[in-house]
Amino acid sequence: MNIMPHGYNSSETSVHFMGYHFVWCPKYGRKILVGRVATRLRECIKQKADDMDCRIISMEVMPDHVHLFIEGNPILTPNKIIGEIKGYSSHQLRKEFKDLKTRLPTLWSRSYFVSTHGHISDKTIEEYIAEQKGM
Repeated sequence: MNIMPHGYNSSETSVHFMGYHFVWCPKYGRKILVGRVATRLRECIKQKADDMDCRIISMEVMPDHVHLFIEGNPILTPNKIIGEIKGYSSHQLRKEFKDLKTRLPTLWSRSYFVSTHGHISDKTIEEYIAEQKGM
């Protein structure tokens, strides 16, 4: 019987939870993520996440930045995930909202923030590893 810990996913070769918190901004910190642009951005992020077999845990689009907490697929690096999301959303939004092309040379700044998050604390992992020696 295969018992999966609550909140984890599995594939043929792994059991995993790879949670990433990303934050990124439009070029020059412009406050352009409002109204129809913000709505369409949410749709683009969801579409690309689905395409990559990732699950959005939470997302907030602010006028000058985006927060995304996403569960990644273990075959994808965080850089690949954010690169795909930013690339796809930039292409779609600049195609659909022509004024974005005239206002900015590119939609997104090159930089982003990422932090990993799991279901358990660092201390729990440290204690588990330390206990392995005695087993």
